[in-house]
Amino acid sequence: MTSSSTPGLARFNTLAGSEATAALHEVCAGAAWGSIILSRRPYTTVEALLSASDAAMAELSAEDLAEAMAGHPPIGRPKPGDPTSSREQRGMAGASEELRAEMLELNLAYQERFGHVFLICATGATGEQMRDAVKTRIENSPEQEREIVRTELGKINRIRLTRLVEEDKD
Repeated sequence: MTSSSTPGLARFNTLAGSEATAALHEVCAGAAWGSIILSRRPYTTVEALLSASDAAMAELSAEDLAEAMAGHPPIGRPKPGDPTSSREQRGMAGASEELRAEMLELNLAYQERFGHVFLICATGATGEQMRDAVKTRIENSPEQEREIVRTELGKINRIRLTRLVEEDKD
């Protein structure tokens, strides 16, 4: 993780409001989170941007968090044409049919219990690790799970923001 400025960060800092809003929406579907990030521009370092993202996540209400989660497809079922979710959920790509069926069942049970998709920072996780996480987390109280989701979403946002400001778009 770089702590210095990058050309991508400089580009992000100077994007027009509508372009920056669109770029941030690709990172996180939560409008409140995006507004907070925009309001604190410019960022001097990537780490400052990531810290602002963490702070913004901590500030989200339950409704804002629900809006942010709504942009994430269920594990094992990325939306067609969504390369970001497909990349992040790569651990499910080679999963057996049995594991895929089990994840579908677990996703549905989780959604029934909590009213939203199971959210985990799937980058680098295997299908089995994701399955084990949902099995464990389905036992949580809604309050516990909301805070775990907030943490997981924060991790996802950090990865996506880093990619946004470190990609070379010359």
